[in-house]
Amino acid sequence: MTITPGYGGAEQVPPGPQGPVRWLLLCCVLLAAGGCATVPPNAGSNPVDPYERINRQVYVFNDRFDRAVAQPVARGYAKVVPKPVRDCVGNVFANIGEVGNFINATLQFKPGDAVTDAGRFLVNSTAGLLGCFDVAKAIGWERNRQDFGLTFGDWGIPSGPYIVIPFLGPSSFRDAVGEVPDYFADPVTYVHPNKDYYALYLTRFVDRRSQYLDTSNLIDDAALDPYAFLRDAYLQRRRSRITDGAPPPASPADDDPDSPPAAAPAPAKPPATGAGAGPAN
Repeated sequence: MTITPGYGGAEQVPPGPQGPVRWLLLCCVLLAAGGCATVPPNAGSNPVDPYERINRQVYVFNDRFDRAVAQPVARGYAKVVPKPVRDCVGNVFANIGEVGNFINATLQFKPGDAVTDAGRFLVNSTAGLLGCFDVAKAIGWERNRQDFGLTFGDWGIPSGPYIVIPFLGPSSFRDAVGEVPDYFADPVTYVHPNKDYYALYLTRFVDRRSQYLDTSNLIDDAALDPYAFLRDAYLQRRRSRITDGAPPPASPADDDPDSPPAAAPAPAKPPATGAGAGPAN
């Protein structure tokens, strides 16, 4: 397996058009088989979620894909692979992510974070055996997770409407646009041949999903409407990350997409005879 600075090398054979077509057809079949979501009559009235009717349909698709494919694979991975090995795999991918963290910290004019990110990468790549062990954390250098959606927010770009992306889950227009430079800032993107790239990508996906297996049960128990619960939690979390944890203004502008209304307290768990809510993606 080799890594190149781009896709233009003679050794790189781009995937043929049949691959994307197959994936598109598969997505259409899965989406059609997913059924329809229950959409409340006031859907779309929330200014931060004008596309709620469509978002709920995509949420149901993601939820069913997660239940049918992602969760079983992740549970099998967690059952078969010993925890020390899973920890090593997760740490290696997190170490690769330090490259994107460094780039975004630099673009956000946070030199302290950028130095920490670079130091973490160097220490963990050497003393940590390519990141298998988080040696940098042991010496007090905490991971500073960043992405281009946060960088755009730090630059003052509003989040835009809330959207749910197939397979990827909760997002906003700004964060969705940020996925593009995030892709090119990811060293895994430049791995070839393609079979090695797909192997790494799928391994990272399964490993990350296995780390959040308990989240599904948490959402099941916390909310009667998991879609709204996840939406409000996501928007508040992103706003907190952009402001570095600072509280929002006392009177945010009503038309500011970055100032969503506070999430309603989670309702009490319904009685045993009530219908349970599906897990978040």
